[in-house]
Amino acid sequence: MWPFGLKFHRRRGLRAWILSLLNKSPKNGAEIMDSIEEMSQGWWRPSPGSIYPLLESMQGEELIKKREDGRYELTDKSKNEIDWAPSIQGGQPQSVDGMLNDMSGFVSYFEDLNKTDKSKIGANRDKMKQIAERLLELIREGGEKGE
Repeated sequence: MWPFGLKFHRRRGLRAWILSLLNKSPKNGAEIMDSIEEMSQGWWRPSPGSIYPLLESMQGEELIKKREDGRYELTDKSKNEIDWAPSIQGGQPQSVDGMLNDMSGFVSYFEDLNKTDKSKIGANRDKMKQIAERLLELIREGGEKGE
């Protein structure tokens, strides 16, 4: 289960990205947008209409606070929960079901890239194939043992 309740999943994980970025250092809204664009290798840049209302909402939930210099930082509340949030810091192990859900999200992302910009995944096709083969082997082994 994700910290911060179900609201954490809205806006396609933008909250997770913001919390992860602010966990590294305070940033203002423009710096957050720049960092997300850089992290996505230019594939996506959130709009001010996405970032600023979300930052305001996260302030209202006391997950972040705005400093005098205009940069946002994490509150103690969010720092405590981030320490064990699986997809942010790698703290507590998550369930197999949770990991499979994360993997499904990554596969959806790769499917989108395959439709929009094949060059971003082209160099990684061999690695993707190796991972797929390992997963298929796990499925085959489970079927042979009657599990």
